[in-house]
Amino acid sequence: MTAIIRLAERLTSIRRLDFVSRPGPDSRSGWAGRARGDVRVEGPMEAQGKTIRFHESGTFLLEGRSTPVPFSNCYRWEIGEERIALFHERRGADQAVWLFDLVAEGPETLVSAEAHLCGEDRYRAHLALVADGFDLSWSIQGPRKDEHLGYRYRY
Repeated sequence: MTAIIRLAERLTSIRRLDFVSRPGPDSRSGWAGRARGDVRVEGPMEAQGKTIRFHESGTFLLEGRSTPVPFSNCYRWEIGEERIALFHERRGADQAVWLFDLVAEGPETLVSAEAHLCGEDRYRAHLALVADGFDLSWSIQGPRKDEHLGYRYRY
């Protein structure tokens, strides 16, 4: 069974997430912190292949602060035979922003097929399947960005 099939089977079971944001040495944002939240899964829906949405909500605590702030996101996973495309629906489903396509690198890992360019920023990702969900690591590199996000999605 390929990593794409394994991930597709897990997506509908995800219920929670944690993530850590770490700026690298070339970051101008300094955006460091931790988040914890819930995932409400919508789908699968047959549109163009299988589509699953993650409606995420929780709190983010910026490093050096004592009061967390609420966050919410909607990510759309479009499952194809050879790849899984990830979109951010921050402006709604009709104006979704494509982030990257994930392709199998091995039986338990997927990687971005190519870097996604957003202006001068490059988005890359690595996804590892684990016993109780999956870990998704992103890096964003650009003239003012050197950001690293580590998401842990769990059942």
